[in-house]
Amino acid sequence: MKILCLSNGHGEDIIALRILQELQKHPHSPEIAVFPLVGEGRVFAQLETARIIGPVQRMPSGGFIYMDGKEFLRDIRGGLIQLTLAQFKAIRSWARTQKSSGENCAILAVGDIVPLLFAWLSGLPYAFVGTAKSEYYLRDENGLLRRKFGTWDNWSGSVYLPWERWLMSRQRCRAVFPRDALTAEILQKLGIPACDLGNPMMDGLSPEASNPAFYGADAELREKERPIAIALLPGSRAPEAYANWQVIVEAIGGILSAMGDRKLLFLGAISPELSLEALRPVLESSGWRQEGEIRGQRREGSILRPPISSAAEIGKASLNLQFPLSFVRGKATMILSQNSFKDYVSEADLAIAMAGTATEQFVGLGKPAIAIPGKGPQFTEAFAEAQSRLLGPSLILVKNPAEVIGAIQSLLRDPDRLQLIAENGHRRMGKPGAAARIADCLMQRLSGFEI
Repeated sequence: MKILCLSNGHGEDIIALRILQELQKHPHSPEIAVFPLVGEGRVFAQLETARIIGPVQRMPSGGFIYMDGKEFLRDIRGGLIQLTLAQFKAIRSWARTQKSSGENCAILAVGDIVPLLFAWLSGLPYAFVGTAKSEYYLRDENGLLRRKFGTWDNWSGSVYLPWERWLMSRQRCRAVFPRDALTAEILQKLGIPACDLGNPMMDGLSPEASNPAFYGADAELREKERPIAIALLPGSRAPEAYANWQVIVEAIGGILSAMGDRKLLFLGAISPELSLEALRPVLESSGWRQEGEIRGQRREGSILRPPISSAAEIGKASLNLQFPLSFVRGKATMILSQNSFKDYVSEADLAIAMAGTATEQFVGLGKPAIAIPGKGPQFTEAFAEAQSRLLGPSLILVKNPAEVIGAIQSLLRDPDRLQLIAENGHRRMGKPGAAARIADCLMQRLSGFEI
């Protein structure tokens, strides 16, 4: 059995990687090839036996052509059409070679209509992991939502358009894996072979080191005295993420003014694509003082483990990660790290978020996130509004940095709302382990092996 995995974006690459790693654990593990259609697909270096079958290239937009016509034109000038044609030829060539050899082979498409279309055009059996769309953009369990942008999106009865559903309903499409139960339910009603197996985005987020939460006779007192931990998620692509960081730091200033008498812990989960040093000037101009490099930080009731534990861990990242930086301002501490994402989101009570995937993962842990629209190209007002529909009450959308402190104070005064947010996040993003469940289903649907 041979599987070619097509993906179109950094987040899609990570989801594909998790599924492929689970496929490699199968006793009848297929031979795997990969083809990242957007970007260079660096994460696939973790699959030692997988090869990239065709040309890859980083486009000027970073993959956000759907959000801005100018970005699309930049990609056209950067060679998008020529690259797409070359990628299509590479896929057809791979399919012909495998079919002529007489081996059982299939396509796994991860992302949106582009890899799905290429999978269909290959002439091979295929499966689709839909990462980009959710019925929650249009409706929740109670019915259709009121919209600010794109009010005609439901004209066909689903967030997936008729031509997308046509591709998913072909006989050669053996399985479709939507990102949530609501989307799976709608697609099933429309005759699509959709499987509700969860969202791989929630896999691998459990911290490697954690202690039980507060317990004992003085549990309530200790909870009141502990620092409030706030995750900072500025996004992953420069220069937008640096502009987002300035907005987040402005919001933090308002938090310190209103809550300066309480210990606060800010945890900056910074993408390896960014530079920690580039974030320093904004902090220093806002009154933060650097404490120096740190190896770890302990907080009562939990542990923040050292962000980099070994040279091998650095090597796996295939990027030049910097050691974390620690800053202080009054009773507040801020730690910036490039490879402690899962520990920081697990540690944090809430987040200030101007990101895509990272925000969704945080909400999936059952926690509230506060979003501030930026100037884009990704995190615009339209994107933030759409994300607030996707995530429901778990995402609190404010208009400007000054409103963040009010949103936090409102949350802290309403434990019933926090419980609702926890239940909502878990329901919309699903339980961990989806990649393994999807891999098992793929082996059944594509190769006929029983699990």
